[in-house]
Amino acid sequence: MRSGLRLIVLALAYVLSIAFMMAAYGTPAQPDTPQASVPVSASAPAAPEDSKFTQFIHDFREAALAAAITPETYDAAMGQISRNQRVSDLNLNQPEFANPVWTYLDTAASAQRVTDGRALLVGNAAILAPIEAKYGVPKEILVSIWGNESDYGRSMGRFNMFEALATLAYDGPRADYARPQLIAALKMMQQQKFAASAMTSSWAGAFGQTQFVPTTFLNEAVDGDGDGKIDMWFSVADALASTANVISNAGWKNGKPWGFEVALPKDFSYENADLDKTFAVATWKKRGVKTMTGDALGASDEPASIYLPAGARGPAFLVFPNFKTILKYNNAAAYALAVCLLADQLKGAPAVLASWPRDLQMLSRDERIAMQTSLAKLGFDIGKVDGLLGGKARAAMRAWQKAHNIPADGYPTEDLLTRVAMEAQAKTP
Repeated sequence: MRSGLRLIVLALAYVLSIAFMMAAYGTPAQPDTPQASVPVSASAPAAPEDSKFTQFIHDFREAALAAAITPETYDAAMGQISRNQRVSDLNLNQPEFANPVWTYLDTAASAQRVTDGRALLVGNAAILAPIEAKYGVPKEILVSIWGNESDYGRSMGRFNMFEALATLAYDGPRADYARPQLIAALKMMQQQKFAASAMTSSWAGAFGQTQFVPTTFLNEAVDGDGDGKIDMWFSVADALASTANVISNAGWKNGKPWGFEVALPKDFSYENADLDKTFAVATWKKRGVKTMTGDALGASDEPASIYLPAGARGPAFLVFPNFKTILKYNNAAAYALAVCLLADQLKGAPAVLASWPRDLQMLSRDERIAMQTSLAKLGFDIGKVDGLLGGKARAAMRAWQKAHNIPADGYPTEDLLTRVAMEAQAKTP
């Protein structure tokens, strides 16, 4: 789309959106894209919120003691922290999802990450073999999660965990998430006898080689090296065994695939390509879905879904329950795909064969809001106007596409936005 036309579309959608959003939904929420960063220095000027933060630290002590945290633990962890402005900024003004899936995968399953992962598979064979045998999760999946979560331990986050979680917990949209995580972090410190200063994390409180959060640590972390402690930062065995325990508990089926790339027929009904729509492999076979080599699928009754990470113009994947198990570790389909593709390449499988539509541009947050607003103006139920394009918005896009004889993949492109916004504008009184 030329820049002038793009501005026109945004202007049209803006006119539609102002009254509609304010009346029906209020102010749109910011998307949630965690990014680890270095904390601001202690010399940063005090903000008006600091007194509220200090009061929270004082008042939260009672809740911590009621949860069996000792006064000594609480004071050691919380006594010297201050509100972290960098955490507050990231919490309230998180960057939007600006990178397309192919750019994300270029890094997540890069040649260097494959090379490093293969070396780590060999170097940690004595650790991985008993973990794989006990939990039934392939070693390649575990190493892939390790690579995708922290680049094999190179990027675990440098924030003070208690300062980061307390900054989120004292006020703001993540308070309900952060308060139980803060209690859990205090329990971690108390049970494992960690030094508070050694408990580093991302700005959102995720930590260690495979980026657990404190509640998951308490519920599912295990001692992988048998030393009587669980150290997700410095014990690779603890981190990988704990991750295997989580994936196993989430329902990983030993010996079953996560999925594979497929070729779709020209007359494929794209409205059926969604992770929420599951059919037997035999059904997909009848609908003309084939392997990338042109072979017919089997007649299995195994449940599977078609996943189109880049819409009708991009690669297609037939995914099984194991793929959705990875979503329980991190509920982002692109993340699950990155983990599975990297795991395959660690075993020597080729990269994705079909071409990515690299000429497409991701919609900006304003454009995604414009899409939601225009669809709502046309009478579709899109849920909350928030720029996130969730399940309702994707269903609305599919319905609009199907009504206009366009492949109903629910993928938000600039061309689709232009057409939807122009139609909505034409219906404006």
